[in-house]
Amino acid sequence: MFKFLKEVVAGSGSGLKDFPYTIGEPYASAWGSWTHHQGNSKDDGSPVSIFSLSGSNPQDRHLVAGRNGVRRLRTVRHPNILSFLHSTEAEVPDGPAMKHTIYIVTEPVMPLSEKLKELNLGGTQRDEYFAWGLHQISKAVSFLNNDCKLVHGNVCLASVVVTQTLDWKLHAFDVLSEFDANNEASGSPMLQFEWLVGTQYKPLELSKSDWASIRKSPPWAIDSWGLGCLIYELFSGVKLARTEDLRNTASIPKSLLPDYQRLLSSISSRRLNPSKLIDNSEFFQNKLVETIQFMEVLNLKDSVEKDSFFRKLPNIAEQLPREIVLKKLLPVLASSLEFGSAAAPALTVLLKMGSWLPADQFSIKVLPTIVKLFASNDRAIRACLLQHIDQFGESLSAQTVDEQVFPHVATGFSDTTGSIRELTLKSMLVLAPKLSQRTISGSLLKYLSKLQVDEEPGIRTNTTILLGNIASYMNDGTRKRVLINAFTVRALRDTFPPARAAGIMALSVTSSYYEMTEIATRILPNIVVLTFDPDSDVRTKAFQATDQFLQIAKQHHEKLTTGDNRVADSTGVQLKPGNAGLLGWAMSSITQKGKPSDHGSISTSNASNSQVSAASTATADTQATVGYAPSTSSSVDRAAPTSARSSVDGWGELEDGNIHEENGSDKEGWDDVDPFDDKPSPSLLSNIQAAQKRPVVQPKQAVSNSSKSHHVKVPKSEDDPLWGPIAAAPPKSASKSADVKPSTSHDDEDDLWGSIAAPPPKSSGKPSKTAAANSDDLWGAIAAPPPATKARPLASSGRGRGTKPAQPKLGAQRIGRTSSTGM
Repeated sequence: MFKFLKEVVAGSGSGLKDFPYTIGEPYASAWGSWTHHQGNSKDDGSPVSIFSLSGSNPQDRHLVAGRNGVRRLRTVRHPNILSFLHSTEAEVPDGPAMKHTIYIVTEPVMPLSEKLKELNLGGTQRDEYFAWGLHQISKAVSFLNNDCKLVHGNVCLASVVVTQTLDWKLHAFDVLSEFDANNEASGSPMLQFEWLVGTQYKPLELSKSDWASIRKSPPWAIDSWGLGCLIYELFSGVKLARTEDLRNTASIPKSLLPDYQRLLSSISSRRLNPSKLIDNSEFFQNKLVETIQFMEVLNLKDSVEKDSFFRKLPNIAEQLPREIVLKKLLPVLASSLEFGSAAAPALTVLLKMGSWLPADQFSIKVLPTIVKLFASNDRAIRACLLQHIDQFGESLSAQTVDEQVFPHVATGFSDTTGSIRELTLKSMLVLAPKLSQRTISGSLLKYLSKLQVDEEPGIRTNTTILLGNIASYMNDGTRKRVLINAFTVRALRDTFPPARAAGIMALSVTSSYYEMTEIATRILPNIVVLTFDPDSDVRTKAFQATDQFLQIAKQHHEKLTTGDNRVADSTGVQLKPGNAGLLGWAMSSITQKGKPSDHGSISTSNASNSQVSAASTATADTQATVGYAPSTSSSVDRAAPTSARSSVDGWGELEDGNIHEENGSDKEGWDDVDPFDDKPSPSLLSNIQAAQKRPVVQPKQAVSNSSKSHHVKVPKSEDDPLWGPIAAAPPKSASKSADVKPSTSHDDEDDLWGSIAAPPPKSSGKPSKTAAANSDDLWGAIAAPPPATKARPLASSGRGRGTKPAQPKLGAQRIGRTSSTGM
């Protein structure tokens, strides 16, 4: 028999030399003769608990009882019973002698008495936690008595341990025996190892060893008495010294007192069944117990119950003990979200609870669940993640963001819901710094190029803001290829005033990335035009940016003149207050969305906030049309950009055409958008001379393109027919006729901006003699068109520059004959 029990005990290990765990420091208390050690697995370092029991020889009665406890613990499984992992029995040297020792390895736990000292709870919070613990132990005892027909025999404070999630679990199964009710007349002991039970914990019939009476009693009679002893030790805070102390009920809560007295009834048959204690006691009806019970069966609840529960949970969590919330509720909530039983509102609660954790614990307990949730198909969960990304984004590692998070977040860029696209865009403020250059250049910028022509004006505005913020995370080549084209060709020509203002601010903030040639030929000309913009805030920002870039130009001039490198180390200068808060502006857009009251006045000192307010309002209220304006703008302001740009300088046609194309047909990126000034402008006299030398048939295509894009444009009757086309000819017409290839040429995924990137300026701005005839001449559009452009007036008048009266087709001879005849 001993050999069999020894094989059972040592079945999962042959001795300490093969023991796969490291034995650590012992706790101060443990049940019976056992010693409770901390431990760790040698494989992965995970924590465990190790219980050891030693005897002088293998036949020691404590070892015999210990083997019974090991066998019972291995075979009995329940959520509220200590989980068995491993066991072995070995001979351990103790000085000159050898000791036989049994080792049991379980999940990591701590003695209940020591955990209560550590928590140091009081008042209502203490009672609620005790209620939850007693609820768990009562379920374990009920399982043994009612379902397994087993008797634990020694339920007390020492036989309860606490897990890392603050759950109470029952152990100390050395006395555990089957309930033998078939031999009622037998006087033999039913509990073989009852001598291990302290006298103070024994009910009257067990103290008298009245086994016949015990067998006639219900299976729970002895363990119900033990539950009464546990309740006394919990609320009195002292270990039970004698049975008579159980009559002192001063420390027992009034709601629990009737059940406590029934558990300790002197008549064993009248003792309260532990299952009835769980179901009927008023003491267990509190916030903590109800909250944990609801979360444990969350997958059985309907959506209405879940929504109602998670709306109340944040307030409930504030009232519960903080450590219980973090160690018990938080893991349950994270598990519910991970496996899909919790709804999107639970994510908000999870993040709130997670904010109470230290940074290292947050990374261990919350972040893994959040990373997995990014792959969820639930749009509500995805939106909630994006809304609160600022709360956990900084804790994500760069590798995790680049490989696991961004591929799922990027699906929101093409979502059919505008709010998801906007939230995805704003989340890049947090995620972009952690992305690799390959991801930024190869993926992110392609999405942003499409969002800059989105149907929602607020999204277009915020895209420009984002580009200005993440410019520092791009490499030099990407910045040169993207920034100027995105800000000048797209943002500054948008019909939505906040989008134009955002473009100006983005140029100002990124001024240090531009060369002087780009500032002089591409940036300043585009910004100066906006100094007479219909929107006052755009004009204000345009003047500020003009001053800033002119200061850069002056510094560059002084550097060239004096040759002193100390004058200007770079092209960037100190930002003015109105342009210094781009990042704050973008973040305020999140909080100010949908607040019409914030759209009233526009202040120069707080210009960024006003622009975001307008952008956010327009995002919610506008429709998918070409022209947009803030909700506070009048009808005059809405139409103003078109009228303002249709002046004789040709600027309006270029911008209007670009905006219409971007918002309507351009869905592939910045590829097919033409830059404003591809080459330095030649002098006006050179333009006129080039136009006069241009062949008559050449401008027909330019005129055709112009008529297609702007067939509604009608020149004023007072305009000079010769100079009008020169003044109004937009660079766009020329660039499209000369440089722009069919749309199929812009499908190159490797370079979104290749076709719109401005070539480097040449050292000399003098036009060549053959410039007028060259098909690559971008300035051919400003040449004076041939007489064919005014074909109707010339045909009706019968005269024009260069006509000869002697030619028979003009009718000069007919007039002469009539005159001579008359004479």
